[in-house]
Amino acid sequence: ELKRSLYALFSQFGHVVDIVALKTMKMRGQAFVIFKELGSSTNALRQLQGFPFYGKPMRIQYAKTDSDIISKMRGTFADKEKRKEKKKAKSLEQSANAANKKVIQGATQNSANAPGTAAQNQQVPDNPPNYILFLNNLPEETNEMMLSMLFNQFPGFKEVRLVPGRHDIAFVEFENENQAGAARDALQGFKITPSHAMKITYAKK
Repeated sequence: ELKRSLYALFSQFGHVVDIVALKTMKMRGQAFVIFKELGSSTNALRQLQGFPFYGKPMRIQYAKTDSDIISKMRGTFADKEKRKEKKKAKSLEQSANAANKKVIQGATQNSANAPGTAAQNQQVPDNPPNYILFLNNLPEETNEMMLSMLFNQFPGFKEVRLVPGRHDIAFVEFENENQAGAARDALQGFKITPSHAMKITYAKK
């Protein structure tokens, strides 16, 4: 449950390789989210710092060392030379700052274009604009919490309504149809799990 919720929240910033959440007393309340790209983790760290997760604001920081998965991918699993790590951390920080500037610029450009993107997203047949969105192609493990976390980043979010007896569809209500449209464009095709790309349309009036 926890891993799925973390995956749903963090995978919108990039490719999540693994999530490590241990239940030992020492590690309770902590989890490691491992991204493939450093830029993704930097962006997630900035955007989700203090984000309410299970009723508590998240505190996010970079892990002190590479995870085993990343070390194995890079071939540095065997050597843990501290000096190299320090150098690497410094250059990573610099490249992260550069990458993040690009990401932030990209994000502001995208949000500026948001109203225009509706025309390009014509592959999903749609109803006339409405303040309620209809979601389908949701995976079996979808729950209200996951969807609320995805959609409450958008202005005007009011509530998520699941359909009893159906796990694959849901409704999300916004204050007005423009706000609903912005969320629809941003999350169209978002993969809650690698095999389920969410389809979003306006609900029938």
